Amino acid sequence: MFDLKTLKKAIEQIAEEKGIEPNQILEAIESSIAAAYKKEYGKKGEIIKCKFDLKTGSLKFWQVKTVVDESTVRIVEETEEVPVEEVGAVSKRVEREAPESFEDEEGKLPRYNPDRHLFLEEAKKIKKGVALEEELEFPLETHDDFGRIAAQTAKQVVLQKLREAERISVIHEFQSKEGEIISGVIQRFDRGNVFVDLGRATGVMFYNESIPGEHYKSGDRMRFYIVAVQEDSKVPGIILSRSHPKFVSKLFELEVPEIAEGIVEIKGIAREPGSRTKIAVASTADGVDPVGSCVGQRGTRVMSVSNELGQEKIDIIEWSDDAEKFISNSLSPAKVKSVEISPRRDAKVFIPEDQLSLAIGRGGQNVRLAAKLTGWKIDVRSQARPEEVQEGGVAAAIEKEAKEASEDKEKSEE
Repeated sequence: MFDLKTLKKAIEQIAEEKGIEPNQILEAIESSIAAAYKKEYGKKGEIIKCKFDLKTGSLKFWQVKTVVDESTVRIVEETEEVPVEEVGAVSKRVEREAPESFEDEEGKLPRYNPDRHLFLEEAKKIKKGVALEEELEFPLETHDDFGRIAAQTAKQVVLQKLREAERISVIHEFQSKEGEIISGVIQRFDRGNVFVDLGRATGVMFYNESIPGEHYKSGDRMRFYIVAVQEDSKVPGIILSRSHPKFVSKLFELEVPEIAEGIVEIKGIAREPGSRTKIAVASTADGVDPVGSCVGQRGTRVMSVSNELGQEKIDIIEWSDDAEKFISNSLSPAKVKSVEISPRRDAKVFIPEDQLSLAIGRGGQNVRLAAKLTGWKIDVRSQARPEEVQEGGVAAAIEKEAKEASEDKEKSEE
């Protein structure tokens, strides 16, 4: 029936193309043959399995029955059939069941089916020491001749099994890449979402995960950050991003060997995608300049990252465990004269008059990113006018704002 040499080659080819183990393909073939056998020679409720020997080409079939008793299945009592409604000249009849058998809700025991269940007393006659829920196998007559409908059923089963095996294989492959950068080709667009060809799978970058103002064209190859891999769908949902803060840190990891080797560590990152990013770095080895390592000779390293992000401006600052120094560094490129900190993680920063606009940034962006990066509420003041609050010069860390909002809500409820 089977050309074993051709079948083996087909299995190996499919395994290589789909990234599936050969034994999974063989299992799919066995399931499809079992489905064809059941369609042609078996009954609807039966559980039939098949074993295909690739060496000899022989087939073996058997029926599986589970050992049960009254505590593990429901016994449905049948009564006489009663006529229902006549449709034309045909009279349809239904079986009326005992009242309790209508309850087929969640938590109810499965119905007893003689085609797939075997009572414990009968099972003990076949096998001594048999236990409840144990499966017994009963050999079936071997057939290798199936009708057209059975063959079609077999085809559907094998395709379904292969699709499922491929889906699981893709999920496992990309789950191991979560939090990493991947290269893909822009495929198509749908309602602002970008679909990306990743080779074995298609990823999606939702509208809010793209960089504002960045334009995408079909056929363009770009880098993406893998945010998550969703399993609860027929097609693996690979969520991509170019606006995620970690996308920047991963790009630096690729460009800066010292980060990849652990000599330089990224301590924090604050980003407004498409506009500006602040990144705090520290050295774990004496004599290594963390900022210089990230900037690179003549700025080549930071320029490569900026180019990948569509010329997004990147400020690289040195991290410090001294709060005053870290806050002062975070407002770079502005020069800070002094910093006053309070126990509530509030900081007043005094800046020379000519550096004030640089410290605040356009629309308060610089001080806003500094607050996100440090986790402190920062109030930028002029050194010459220390009592005057500057427009756009006050920014709080997101965590601090959320905490204060939560505290205010609790107080209002009290």
